[in-house]
Amino acid sequence: MKHSINLILLALFIAACSDNGNKKLEELTKREGELKAELLGIQAEIKKLQGDSVKKTNLVSTEQLTPQIFKTYINVQAHVDADENVSLAAEMPGTVTKINVEVGQDVKKGTVLAETDSRVIQQSLADLQVNAELVNQLYEKQKALWDQKIGTEVQFLSAKTNKESMDKKLATLQEQLRMTKIVSPIDGTVDAIDVKLGQLTAPGMPAIRIINFNNLKLKSDLAESYISKVHKGDQVLVYFPDLKDSLTAKVNYAARAINPISRTFNVEINLDNKKEYHPNQIAQIKINDYTSATPVIVLPVKYIQTDFNGKPFVLVNENNKATKRNVKKGKEYNSFVEVLEGISAADELITNGFENVNEGDDLKINNSKVN
Repeated sequence: MKHSINLILLALFIAACSDNGNKKLEELTKREGELKAELLGIQAEIKKLQGDSVKKTNLVSTEQLTPQIFKTYINVQAHVDADENVSLAAEMPGTVTKINVEVGQDVKKGTVLAETDSRVIQQSLADLQVNAELVNQLYEKQKALWDQKIGTEVQFLSAKTNKESMDKKLATLQEQLRMTKIVSPIDGTVDAIDVKLGQLTAPGMPAIRIINFNNLKLKSDLAESYISKVHKGDQVLVYFPDLKDSLTAKVNYAARAINPISRTFNVEINLDNKKEYHPNQIAQIKINDYTSATPVIVLPVKYIQTDFNGKPFVLVNENNKATKRNVKKGKEYNSFVEVLEGISAADELITNGFENVNEGDDLKINNSKVN
């Protein structure tokens, strides 16, 4: 276009020179100025039109930020255990002659659960008791005489020795008779009976299992890297996958000693005994190892970007323009992060569509819910 105008001016100039030099030259100079001004206007309009054609407005969604308490958890597996879980066996070899309980029956400490054949011991005990009566009578008579200074000291000491020996023999047989009975050492429930009437049993062979279900707890082994983070009283979220049941509890005990082989330490959590849990049942537990002192801004990790300098930032909406905010991150858990500095509840975070937005871009806000 500029080349065409120059040709026109040149033609006019030649014509002016041929007709009237000075007058025409002034008119041509004035016309040249007008054409240049017109050209500048046309170029500005073209530039404006080109800018409008590439200018982009981003359609995004935003979210008003709300401070909240931020918590992190240690996720581990645990199993149900009973402190009072005993497998009883006979203390003497013998044949089972009585089973006094059934599976599922509640028993008290001291209850006789089963008995083995004790006839030989009872017969021996009966014979010994007859002899014991005679020995005791002789001792009492000899003692009475000795008190009256009648008889010799040897006679008195012999009678006394015979009595003490008989008492020990009786005690031994009575202890053997007691050992023919399987007695519950705790209050609990009969969980299993592994013997039958007429069956031979011996020490070390499982006979009856008793469990106190009122004292169940969860136990778990944690890596030693957590030992400074887990303490007695920490909150625990418990979930039983098989029961589809969950509860909130607290750490009852956190061991201070580390197992030198597995490099782990033990954690115990008392259970709510109102529900039916089973020894050795698996549970998923989350131990709360960090809680923010005050409410903080919590964001999904995906909304935090990193600039060329390696600094984290987010984009917020300010007067329908994208604005960059550098942030300081804190703890992360489950794809969320606490933001310690950089944004506040007054900011409007760009969420859906933030990936296609650059700082300074114009925004069109659409916060309608998409199904």
